[in-house]
Parts: sequence; structure tokens; C-alpha cells
Amino acid sequence: MALNALDGMLARECNQQTRLGAILNETGDVISDIALYLPFLFLPESNASLVILMLFYTILTEFCGLLAQTINGIRSYVGPFGKSDRALIFGLWGLAIAIYPQWMQWNNLLWSIASILLLWTAINRCRSVLFMSAER
Repeated sequence: MALNALDGMLARECNQQTRLGAILNETGDVISDIALYLPFLFLPESNASLVILMLFYTILTEFCGLLAQTINGIRSYVGPFGKSDRALIFGLWGLAIAIYPQWMQWNNLLWSIASILLLWTAINRCRSVLFMSAER
């Protein structure tokens, strides 16, 4: 996650931001989310529909953040379940089930909670656009 933020920060600080860089960054973020979370589909005890729904909401959340940028010129990173939060939670979950495989019985609960938080995040990002637009 630090490297994900570092490339954009360096580009801004060195005045080397480009439109191509923005496209590659956002596309890479979505592809990396799918690549990192799709393997959860193959875990025992995982409901495929819940994992796919969670992936859909992950993409929707990023889309809503980008939508803010097209409307207001400012990318929305409003939470509660942004990219860094997802990386932390799912990374810890992966470590936990590697150490305690019996915890996989709780996979579907985690996917359900994550889906709710992702939908909440998408709604918050859309609302932030509306509030910013109303203030202008």
C-alpha cells in the first residue's frame, strides 16, 4: 500500500503527473484488487456468490471515487472501507486462516461484512460529490 501511494506522491512532487499515469494508476488499482481478492473464491467454506459480490462492490467503490474526480476535479477517498482498509483486513485474514485454518468457517461472514462496508463506502463517495457540488 505504501508503494501504491508513493508513486502518485512522487509524480505530484516532481511535477511529472500525466494523464496516462492517472489511467494506468487507476486501472492498476482495480486489477490489483481483483487479483488479490479473487483467490478467496477458491477457499473452502467460501460462497462464490459472496466473493463475486464483494469484488463487484470493490470495483463500484473505486468507480464512485473516480466519478467524484470527473465531477469536482477531486478524487474521493471517503471510507469506511477504502483500499488501505481492505488491504489490511484481507491481509490479516489471510494470515489468520494460514495459522488457524479452522477459522475459514467464518469466511462468508467476512465477505458479507466487507460487502456491506464496501457498499457504504460507495454511497459515501457519491454523497461527498453531491455535498462538494452543493457547496460550490
